[in-house]
Amino acid sequence: MRHRLAPVSRAPGTGMTQRSPTPVYDPDCTRCPRLARYLAQTRQRQPDYWGRPVPSFGARQPRIVIVGLAPGMHGANRTGRPFTGDHAGILLYETLHAFGLASRPFSQAADDALVLRAARIVNAVKCVPPQNRPLPAEIRSCNRYLAQELEELRGVRVYLALGRIAHDALLMALGLPRARYPFAHARVHPLGRRYLVDSYHCSRYNTSTRRLTPDMFRAVVGAACGLAGLPLP
Repeated sequence: MRHRLAPVSRAPGTGMTQRSPTPVYDPDCTRCPRLARYLAQTRQRQPDYWGRPVPSFGARQPRIVIVGLAPGMHGANRTGRPFTGDHAGILLYETLHAFGLASRPFSQAADDALVLRAARIVNAVKCVPPQNRPLPAEIRSCNRYLAQELEELRGVRVYLALGRIAHDALLMALGLPRARYPFAHARVHPLGRRYLVDSYHCSRYNTSTRRLTPDMFRAVVGAACGLAGLPLP
């Protein structure tokens, strides 16, 4: 299996190259055999899909890092951009735009004109998992990429974790014990000079069942902006 490091990645849907702030994003990574097979099958069935590990998206030196779970099959796995092309991104990008963190309230494709300001979106796992459920070993394997990226993002003030798996993966990447920082929606965990803010994931299930409402999510993002020292609308 290849464990190639790739400091320069090709932007999905364009002929341009973008230099990643992390030296360890690998669009051809096959470290997790189950996920590698699943992606290979996806590329055969859907040759127009991105169908590779999905790179992070946003400001190169953000104040807020938003940590998601993994690419959705017909969202980021199709478009090559986190939270783009499926339901989970609707509330996320609308809210980021409302707080001045996104240049527009929706994300259509990896090569559209959307820009994130002072924010960056990363995932606990960069490859789409079957049934949207990565295995613990896959989360651990991909955590080296997350840890390296976080190491490069020196100006971060706030981590916003979307769901328990993202919360746990972030703590793993930072080398912090889970028992000391239990997950709960809207909970704020001081981490020295930084903060971890928890939120339920903005998935279709959570929003349709009202486990997470737009007002709840706006309150969490507003809290993150305040802790990051960003102006509030």
